[in-house]
Order: sequence, then structure tokens, then C-alpha cells
Amino acid sequence: MKYDQIIIYYFSGTGNARNAAIWIEKVAKEKDLRTNLTNIDRFKTVDIPELSGKTLIGFCAPTHGFNMPPIVLKFLFKFPKVKNVDSFILNTRAGMKLYKFYLPGLSGVAQLLPALILILKGFRIVGMQPLDLPSNWLLLHPGLKEKVIYSIYKRCQGIVNNFAINILDGKRKYKALFSLPVDLALIPVSLGYYFFGRFFLAKTLVATNACTNCNICVSKCPVEAIKKVDERLFWTYKCESCMRCVNICPQRAIETAHGFSGLIIVVVYVLLIPFIISILKYYDILDIEKQSKLFEQVWSLITTSILILFGFLSYRILHFLMKYKIVNRIISYSSLSKYKFWRRYKPPEY
Repeated sequence: MKYDQIIIYYFSGTGNARNAAIWIEKVAKEKDLRTNLTNIDRFKTVDIPELSGKTLIGFCAPTHGFNMPPIVLKFLFKFPKVKNVDSFILNTRAGMKLYKFYLPGLSGVAQLLPALILILKGFRIVGMQPLDLPSNWLLLHPGLKEKVIYSIYKRCQGIVNNFAINILDGKRKYKALFSLPVDLALIPVSLGYYFFGRFFLAKTLVATNACTNCNICVSKCPVEAIKKVDERLFWTYKCESCMRCVNICPQRAIETAHGFSGLIIVVVYVLLIPFIISILKYYDILDIEKQSKLFEQVWSLITTSILILFGFLSYRILHFLMKYKIVNRIISYSSLSKYKFWRRYKPPEY
């Protein structure tokens, strides 16, 4: 037997990465290995069990914006250094199904960056497995149908079992490297999401008047991003858009404010930024169109920052106005997630 024990750390918004970690743990138990499965929600310290005997340490997490979620990267940065300990990385990544064809998601740097961090901390990477479990990003699409979810799950469980058997038997599996050219090409997008995109998305969730103040979303948020402000739910910039709150709300009261978000984008890019450019031209301060490529990139960062700042201020105003029934209804009915066809995501339980 290659290993004496396996330690698996996982972060999971709606359950996909958790289920993958459970599958690996089950294979390890069948091989009579000692197992330790740890959820890193709201972690304050990084405590690792005693590394007695030959140990394999694994990290399972979803892909957010072609990267590992910030909570996972923070956990890895705080993880203590080791000497020649084997490790694997598994990322779930928005799989879909079209008729009988399974469509893969994209990893970006969700494997590459964690692997680099772990190598610098003294780990040997023996496995890198992307896993195309069902997409659960309800900001962009409704939850998949139950039969599609189960079909994808059945396929993925076989993939994970095969992966676990191989690495536990001492073999190395680097499936993530097959998509390396595409993943490298996505680095700019993953950086853009990490530093800008997720901050805008954090201001797209609202609680409508259907909210009963049960506070399940507050207590279950893995990064403590949901607060009560003036007796109403408020999403802070800690939000990682993991979709847990949207899916677990028993009243379907948490919605993506699609209409409001679209309005913010239109106001910023169609009205506000052109207005700023016209002012700069009028006073002969700066001619945007005649600047260098480098300036164009800097200007893109500036406009994105304007979007985030304007979104934050608008969200504050919206939060105040949501106490009025008419505003609450407008926001709710202009959200696609209000309607029954916008299914919530329910993964199988294991």
C-alpha cells in the first residue's frame, strides 16, 4: 500500500466539491486507509492532523472565475510548509450536457496556481483532476434539470473513483495538464475576475419581501459575507458568489437582481463613462482615443473600478429603497430568478 492515511480539505458552495471529496474518502476507506475529511468554511486557523506514516493530502474546491475561490487560496497560503508530502488537487468546473454529449467546463488557473503554491510549500503534486460536475452558477442560468444532474453525477463519480484508485496505488494522474494551452490563455480573465468581477457580482444579490428572517443564509455563508443592515440582508464584498445562499433559502427569497445589474452596466458604460470622456475632451485634458496601448489597459482598469464603485453606491441606495413594497416588487419581477423556470440547484446527497 502506497499510503497509510489521506487528509482531504474541501470548500464547497452548493455541494459538488464536497461530494467529490466524499467519493475519494470512500475509496480510501475501502483500501483501509485512515481518513480525515475537513471542511474549511470560515476557517480561522489551519490545523493539520499528525502526519504519521505515509500521508496523502488533497484539496477539493470549485472553480470561480477560472480560479480557485479566494477562501481556498487564503487557506493554501496559510498552510504550513512540509517536506516531501504528496498532494493532489481536484477542481469542479461547471459541466453541462447537450442531448447525449457532456460539455466540459474550463479551469483557467484553478489547478495551476494552487499547484504552484503547494510546490513552494514543499509538496509533491501527484494528481491534478478537473471534474465537470454540473454548473450551479445561478447568476447566469437556471439550475439544471434533476435527470441531467444525476446523469452528470453518475459519469463524474466513475471518473473520481478511477482517479482515487490510481493515486492511492502510487500512480500519478495529471488530467488537468491536457487543457494547459486553454487554461494559460484564460489567465487574464481569471485575474480580471479575481480583482474586479467578483466584487461587482457581490452586489447582484438581494432578499425580497418573501424573506422570513430565518437567517439560514447568514449562518451558512462559508465566508460570513451576509450581514443584517437596518434589519435587511446585505451582501458585503466578502461574497464569492458560491450560490449557497440562493440554493438553500427555503422561501426562494434570495434573487439575482438581473434588471438592476443590467441597469447599472448600462448607466456606467453608456452614460457615465462617455460623459467623463466628453468632459476630458472638452477641457482638453486628455484624448482617450489617441493614447497608447498601455494607457488603454489602464483605462480599462479605471472604467471597471468606476463600475464597482458605482455599483456599490447604487447597491447601498437599493438596499435602503427595498423596504418600500413597490421597489421590492420591481426588483423582484425584473429578476429572472423570480420565476419558476429559474430552477435552484440541488445536487445529490452522499
